[in-house]
Amino acid sequence: MTHEPNFRHELSKAESGGALTTETIRAMRRSYGEIGLLESEMMPDPIDQFTKWLAEAAENIVIVEANAMVLSTVEENAPVSRSVLLKEVSGSGFTFFTNYESAKARQIAVNPQISLLFPWYPMERQVMVRGVAEKVSQSDSHDYFVSRPWGSQIGAWASSQSQNLTSREVLEERYSHFANLYPEGSDVPTPPHWGGYLVRPTVIEFWQGRYSRLHDRLRYTRTESGWQLGRLHP
Repeated sequence: MTHEPNFRHELSKAESGGALTTETIRAMRRSYGEIGLLESEMMPDPIDQFTKWLAEAAENIVIVEANAMVLSTVEENAPVSRSVLLKEVSGSGFTFFTNYESAKARQIAVNPQISLLFPWYPMERQVMVRGVAEKVSQSDSHDYFVSRPWGSQIGAWASSQSQNLTSREVLEERYSHFANLYPEGSDVPTPPHWGGYLVRPTVIEFWQGRYSRLHDRLRYTRTESGWQLGRLHP
């Protein structure tokens, strides 16, 4: 992939101390490659296709966290997005873990319709998922919690996620409190307010960047008879 020449010219001016101009931003474009998507090469089950792409993204040394995804929920008819980490993919869907008292959890409780986005920019790929989120079992949440590093376990106790925080020092004090309560090497119990969500997909779309913005978009839609694959205009 190569940058357009005018983008490099404008960016060099910005890097030398000039302001980032509208022209600079508008010139931020890449010429995408020739690798495309053909329906005949896609797997019948989109979960299998996603797993293949995830493995390829994980092998790409430029991608820092291949399992990072943008989770979007709805609050008062307005979308809210943040990045979370995928921790399991199965035939049932996509699983992530969080604080059940967080903003995202409160939003899911009201409207479980969510979307996920996996942006693998260095590979000129992204996967978009629409589905319904539901809590996983307490035993499944516990099984994952005990596999986490000790510091992450203590962090789950220390953070009242999404609540107002008066200062960083307060958070550090809470962390120290629980670190003393559950010293490293001891069994840290799973917080009652912490656990996982399974996102059962209804739509999964695979996007591959192409030249002249003629991108490939192949969308799987779940129907009563199974997954149906179709192509969309870019």
